[in-house]
Amino acid sequence: MNCFWSAPLLVSLLGAPPELPKSFDLTAVDTYIAGQVKAKGFVGLSVAVMRDGKIVFAKGYGQRSIEKNLPVEPGTSFAVGSITKQFTCACVLLLAEQGKLSIDDPVSKYYPNLTRAKDITLRDLMNHTAGYPDYYPLDFVDRRMLKPISTDALLKEYAGGKLDFEPGARFSYSNTGYILLGGVVEKVSGASFGTFVETRLLKPLKMEHARFGSSAGLSAATGYTAFALGAPEPAEPEAGGWIDAAGGLWASASDLLQWDLALTTGKVLKPESYKVMTAPRTLTTGKVSNYACGLQIATVDGNTVLEHTGGVSGFVSANTFIPRARTGIVVLSNTEHVSTSKLRGELFRLLLKDVEARDVPPVPKVAGVGPKEAVLGLIEEMTGGKVDRTKLGEEYSVYLTDERVKTGGARLKALGAPEKVEVRGTYERGGMEVATVILTYKTATVRALLYRTPDGKIQQLLYYAE
Repeated sequence: MNCFWSAPLLVSLLGAPPELPKSFDLTAVDTYIAGQVKAKGFVGLSVAVMRDGKIVFAKGYGQRSIEKNLPVEPGTSFAVGSITKQFTCACVLLLAEQGKLSIDDPVSKYYPNLTRAKDITLRDLMNHTAGYPDYYPLDFVDRRMLKPISTDALLKEYAGGKLDFEPGARFSYSNTGYILLGGVVEKVSGASFGTFVETRLLKPLKMEHARFGSSAGLSAATGYTAFALGAPEPAEPEAGGWIDAAGGLWASASDLLQWDLALTTGKVLKPESYKVMTAPRTLTTGKVSNYACGLQIATVDGNTVLEHTGGVSGFVSANTFIPRARTGIVVLSNTEHVSTSKLRGELFRLLLKDVEARDVPPVPKVAGVGPKEAVLGLIEEMTGGKVDRTKLGEEYSVYLTDERVKTGGARLKALGAPEKVEVRGTYERGGMEVATVILTYKTATVRALLYRTPDGKIQQLLYYAE
């Protein structure tokens, strides 16, 4: 059960999918996803999008059950695998806020018989820097995991032997550490891990389609797998005890976006705890790991992005969120043999493009004629030797002396009439409309940069040789 799980790409035998939209237009995106589900052979898919703190898109595609011919609906719950880890870390930090533990407590305080328990902290477990071997490094359920196992037995087997590396020296993804964290939560809280998660996180946040450990009572998807491009068949789930605090959560796509918003806006943890949860880890070697506590921290086009993927038997998931914009996307699939990586990457880039576009100040609406007409009008006045200064801003009118009108007008007149005039684009600066106008003459090309205030007055018109 890897954090960055990726199944082999299924070769489409169902025809070419529709083209990716050029913007995050919800209707076009819906059509694109539906086409991808059909073309790539997904059994089922659920996608939800949040913009500015509001869920603006939540839709299911394909089937949650082939055998029962049931569709994926917006409220369908999926096993979300390793996305569970951020909930596990939040539980640990909540207990730390109550003074019941410290994330720098040594493992020996709770499990004294484990390897190097005095040298490994809870923080190491959350950051995947403890060195305990991962009990689930593969992407299929092997014979071990078909039989139930207790937490103590799992930890004795996988945290009671040789370490993979010195504690704190490396990042290496390990589900073992998260099973251990779940055990710590139980010992400290006196409740089962599932009860603690549900009473402290899922119910208060009204995650109505979320449960821990079991999909009982939910409208849940069945997980499917296939081998070597074969037909999908129900996947054999991991037996009891094998995923728990490392990957035992069920949720809908919208549930996870509600979680993202609550976590990043201070409704789950205190500011100092959230800072810990999202802080990259500096290793003993001086190298920095961008895996914080149950979250991968990335910087994309200047935006901090919180993300995590998940994979358990029959399911893959991805949760990506941009805290400053309160915007994110969740993609859940019950088809472990078809990769969602390309699709979710494409959708996230479109969403990020939308976020960036909303950051750009709108171009002011300017009274009067358009940029092309304004430039040609002033050029005509200059070549005629007389300018209507009521159309000019005060400073530009002072700058545009009679001498400049005379000499500049003569040079422009010598070029003759432009053969082509093109507005290359407009943007906002200082509350003004800025327009670039390209004038193509027989013997020269001139770039005119026009600044106008909303009242239509020209505050600048300068000319540059192209």
